Amino acid sequence: MEENDYAFPDLGEFRLIQSLLKDRFPLSNPSPKHRFWVDAGDDAAGVDGWLITKDLSMENTHFLLDYSTMAQAVEKHIVSNVSDISSMGGVPMIAFLGLGLNRHWNEDQRNALIDAFQKGFKSRGIRLLGGDTVVGDVGFFSTTLLGQTTLVQPLKRSSAKPGERVYVQGTLGKSAAGLWVLLNHPEDRKKWSSLVEYHLSPVIKERAGEALAEIQSIGACIDISDGLSSELNHIASSSRVQLVIEKESLPVDPEVLALSEYYGLSPYDFALNGGEEYQLLFTSSCSNSIFYNNDRIGPVYDIGYVQVGSGVEQINSQGIVEQMNAQSWSHL
Repeated sequence: MEENDYAFPDLGEFRLIQSLLKDRFPLSNPSPKHRFWVDAGDDAAGVDGWLITKDLSMENTHFLLDYSTMAQAVEKHIVSNVSDISSMGGVPMIAFLGLGLNRHWNEDQRNALIDAFQKGFKSRGIRLLGGDTVVGDVGFFSTTLLGQTTLVQPLKRSSAKPGERVYVQGTLGKSAAGLWVLLNHPEDRKKWSSLVEYHLSPVIKERAGEALAEIQSIGACIDISDGLSSELNHIASSSRVQLVIEKESLPVDPEVLALSEYYGLSPYDFALNGGEEYQLLFTSSCSNSIFYNNDRIGPVYDIGYVQVGSGVEQINSQGIVEQMNAQSWSHL
């Protein structure tokens, strides 16, 4: 047998890896345009010009296969990583994937997982370069994602300046409201299907960060993964400023408003404290009009301003001011 004819033995792990790596494509522009280093404390680190993030999704913590399909769980996992790169003004390019396979998943579920990762990475132009697999009692996905930006320095959560406005991209509360339905009224999931679908497999403007970077008048930026109240406090603390949020300007999603009225809930709890939105929160010296008609960014809402001070305050239409504390979800 010729040396080039040698093949790995037909073992399960090798078959899975070979399936994930098939139909790959060449990397385009693999070298960073600028060299920078960004320490821990943002949505991604910067290492010699590469934006690098790592996110993990654990079965029964981040996804429940009682409610979610495998494809939805994989898509949500990929989006959670992509939004980190986007929030720094970047575009994802390279992935390393760690897979923990639940020993009880059947062949159809494993095939669906492989197919979802293949399609999810390829459709975004992400090249899978390596990883590892293991089998255990629960499943998990762990992706290290590398991206690039045209910026000399990426967008950071520490760059907000007094005088800037605070903006949020997209409407708020959808994912948290969808999760609430699944946990409290699963029999009503069809009635609130758009919220449930957003929680299970969010669709975001994945090139929004790149588009913001091109505007060149952006201060701080962060993705809303742990809840708006938490991300606002991250920006305030990292930038050493105070953010003042105008309560009536918060773009609570219309379906969240309808659900809250139907069940007698507070829509602001979903909008402020619900995580897994994966949309961008940022500050800018620009007026809102500069973001109009930019399909890569989508709707942008002005929700407040940056001033000298510390922490986050919320003010309502009657002028009543309240301190806004971070109330994000914690896995610990």
